[in-house]
Amino acid sequence: MSAHVLVINSGSSSIKYQLVDVESGDAMATGLIERIGQPTGSIRHEGPDGTTKLEQPVPDHEAGIAVILDLFATHGPRLAADELAAIGHRVVQGGSRFPGPALVDDAVEAAISELATLAPLHNPPNLSGIRAARHAFPTVPHVAVFDTSFHTTLPPAAYTYAIDRQVAADYAIRRYGAHGTSHLYVSRHTAELLGKDPSEVNVIVLHLGNGASATAVRGGVSVETSMGLTPLEGLVMGTRSGDIDPAVLFHLQRVAGMTTDELDDLLNRRSGMLGLSGSSDMRDVHDAVAAGDENARTALEVYYHRIKSYVGSYYAHLGHVDAIAFTAGIGENDDIVRINSLAGLERLGIAVDPERNAGRKKADTVISPDGSEVTVLVVPTNEELEIARQAVALVTA
Repeated sequence: MSAHVLVINSGSSSIKYQLVDVESGDAMATGLIERIGQPTGSIRHEGPDGTTKLEQPVPDHEAGIAVILDLFATHGPRLAADELAAIGHRVVQGGSRFPGPALVDDAVEAAISELATLAPLHNPPNLSGIRAARHAFPTVPHVAVFDTSFHTTLPPAAYTYAIDRQVAADYAIRRYGAHGTSHLYVSRHTAELLGKDPSEVNVIVLHLGNGASATAVRGGVSVETSMGLTPLEGLVMGTRSGDIDPAVLFHLQRVAGMTTDELDDLLNRRSGMLGLSGSSDMRDVHDAVAAGDENARTALEVYYHRIKSYVGSYYAHLGHVDAIAFTAGIGENDDIVRINSLAGLERLGIAVDPERNAGRKKADTVISPDGSEVTVLVVPTNEELEIARQAVALVTA
């Protein structure tokens, strides 16, 4: 059987894709379609012919998949059903139903649709991509890989909220987490870099991007994570508040007359670094700090404070920590965030070497001093490879 997998990540107005050779781990082609449903779509395909960029209407996900097929046919590499082991799809919310990847059929599609109440911004477009791809490739196995699956191992003490248990049961309220595919890949690869089996290693993974989350991994198993019922809980993010006293919402509803939709918009789209500093782009925030902007400085201090609080908490839960791994856009590229997020934790055996930490990291890099009790690393995430591996493992089982 071929070890080639087409990985599709469908957003509300985008499709990100990658053709992965699972045996080598290489991406044979990558691409992104943006502004789906708008008058003009933006298309980029990177393959054997180099980079191809197009601007044209892409009315819906079905049309987006057709564009992808045409790009492969015109610019390569060859993409044929008989040469694909599977098509892997990223799905954000699998609830407690999917502890691992699932072979997509009509029942799985229905379950993904039902779980959209827990991820209304993500599951519907994920499902649109699945349906369009199944229509285009009806003979190829389609595998859904869920961001929440890695966190189904959380113990009850970690996933249970202290609210009326019948209400929680009736409405499926619990911690589900997110970014699980990234946390799984990075924690497993971190163990490899330490020369150990994942079962022998305790790792804290800091996935820091526009969305950000932390996970405590004990022996290859997720035991605590910062995102909750939705991806809103936890660390400070680009536009999301992260942890907040829930009574703030009641107060704003009563005093400011804000509606549920307005509160949702506030916490998900107008908070985080954007709300504190005026920009969700960490590069702009650093520039503002350099220019003397105190709001930006405070925003960064809040950002570091929250990360440090989670690292300390997860250290306590794990008992001992072998490694801390930074990943994702900010984690891999922002040396200022990395060093300040762990500053002051030297008594816990956690330290960052300024020279090793300097600059962006495109490859696995140890940034802690030699002999440190806790190894601190930058590990670029590869969710597409992880999805491809899980897809092949499922269809060949």
